Amino acid sequence: MNSSTKILIVVLIVAVLAVAAIVTWRSSTKADISIGGKDFTEQSILCEMMAILIEENTDLTVDRRPFLGGTMVCFNGLKGGQLDAYAEYTGTGLVNILEQDAIADPNKSYEVVKEQFARKYDLVWLAPFGFNNTYTLTMRRQQADELGIRTFSDLAEHVRNGNEPKLTAAFTHEFLDRPDGYKGVCEAYGFEFPDEPKGLDPGLMYKACADGEIDVICAFATDGRIAAFDLVTLEDDKRFFPPYYAAPLIRAQTLQEHPELKGLLNKLAGLIDDATMQQLNYQVDRQDNPRRAGDVACEFLVEHGLILPEER
Repeated sequence: MNSSTKILIVVLIVAVLAVAAIVTWRSSTKADISIGGKDFTEQSILCEMMAILIEENTDLTVDRRPFLGGTMVCFNGLKGGQLDAYAEYTGTGLVNILEQDAIADPNKSYEVVKEQFARKYDLVWLAPFGFNNTYTLTMRRQQADELGIRTFSDLAEHVRNGNEPKLTAAFTHEFLDRPDGYKGVCEAYGFEFPDEPKGLDPGLMYKACADGEIDVICAFATDGRIAAFDLVTLEDDKRFFPPYYAAPLIRAQTLQEHPELKGLLNKLAGLIDDATMQQLNYQVDRQDNPRRAGDVACEFLVEHGLILPEER
């Protein structure tokens, strides 16, 4: 083996060891805080908003994990320590997780989940962001106008009487399974669709409705896709759906390790009303020139003086 070959072998060995060292360093490096989110746009924006606020006001690093899945994926991740925080909704915490009856009073609902989550799971509800992202039912605006359907009761009467056209429905899989979802609506309003509603991913559901493939879908009241696809929300005239006020849900252990997070995240309290959240969602979901969730979240924080423009 000549000297040139020996040198080449040494160089290759050094290169391999260097790459291995980098890979090992990266795999062993863990962010200080991990913030998750469910699988829809609003959760991605809130995840980014909390992450940016923390990173720009502390020395902590944040691992963002949006679009993890449904409620129980995020909740179990929080309980198990894979996540430190995510945005949860009071109605979901009360009905889905605690498996209790809905409470119409938003303040009482919040106090119940706050007390019981702390006692049962060692999880802390921080102050709500300010908006109520309750469930609703949604149709194409033109079709709803033509049929004179403005409320859940109008829809129930149309379906119950077998009126034409026969309406079809599609809901998220979670909505189909939730006690405060499709089955609960049917019981409260005394109807059910003649054809079993399809289960669709939220990303497909709105477009399917707009394209006329489906007539009725479940929706979140603050979802930007309602405006983006020219849909209309029906009035829950019997007030079946409980309030769903969003708030940061965080591990008590995380707050013990980083107590500054409580005051920092509570700076978002009451800043986002329903119309503002829908507009933030719309900016990401709009069909023309959609924006990144991180950019939308950053802009909001700058506008409210929570971070400086030059920091991003």
